[in-house]
Amino acid sequence: MKSLHYRIGRMFLCRADYHSELIDSITDFAKMKKIKMAVLSVIGAVDDTTIAYYDHEKQEYQKIVLKKPLEISSAWGNVSMKDGRPFAHVHAVLSDERGRTIAGHLVSATVFAAEIHLLELIGKRLEREHDPTTGLSLWSLKT
Repeated sequence: MKSLHYRIGRMFLCRADYHSELIDSITDFAKMKKIKMAVLSVIGAVDDTTIAYYDHEKQEYQKIVLKKPLEISSAWGNVSMKDGRPFAHVHAVLSDERGRTIAGHLVSATVFAAEIHLLELIGKRLEREHDPTTGLSLWSLKT
């Protein structure tokens, strides 16, 4: 297993704007605050959400579009660099009015209410690059 070591930087508690796009809000905030790497969590509620799962054989994301109000029961992710810009990678567990859940890679979500906890990491710049084995953009952990 390859790894890099980071120090903890600034801690931000944020509230995304009503009807904003969640991933864009996180990415825009990272750009504004010059955050290159971070870990994050999100709680709240969303509308018009798209999540995805990664088909290993086809090496492509299969999207699931959800056009209804959902709770963000749990969301966890990170910010790293991709193509020289901050990139937010988030997975979420979403629940409906009956408590049924669906989970996956969060592609997009329209915010109803969202609280974001973002912890900046300080150290060697973490860049995503194409991995030919998986077809994904993964961290390059070159020391």
